Amino acid sequence: MTAKPIAAVLLMLLATFAHAHEYQADALRIDHPWSRPTPPGTPIGVGYLVITNTGSANITLTGAETPRAARVSIHQTTMKDGMMKMQPVDGGLVIPAGTTVELKPHGHHLMLEQLNAPLAEGERLPLKLHFKGADTMDVELSVESLDEEPMGDKQSMDQEMDHSMH
Repeated sequence: MTAKPIAAVLLMLLATFAHAHEYQADALRIDHPWSRPTPPGTPIGVGYLVITNTGSANITLTGAETPRAARVSIHQTTMKDGMMKMQPVDGGLVIPAGTTVELKPHGHHLMLEQLNAPLAEGERLPLKLHFKGADTMDVELSVESLDEEPMGDKQSMDQEMDHSMH
């Protein structure tokens, strides 16, 4: 194999690892935590990830924290009478035993409130996830380009929910 094909294979593998980061602790697996860049002056960011509970008991995501935001809360977006509504999730987000729950655009998500600086493409934000029924997990949110298609669900900033009321 020549140097060019080897380099191409290595670049493909590197790109795969850059996007497919996961964290595992006991019965809990966190896949691909990610966010989007924010424009200057925007005080709100979002966090998305996939949580898998491989155990035999329910686990509840009760909260999160990051040094980049004054507060992180769990929200849900719903559609009612043709109107999109976003509201906090009281009591946490249950991840039933043996299931996977995806936090994604237009669904459950983390709200990063009162950001201390804009989120920049390529940045990795430390995020501590708190659970009932599982230990706290430290992960990193990867801030991804608006042109990428995370988890196969392409969203543009125009399609994102307006969180300016927070």
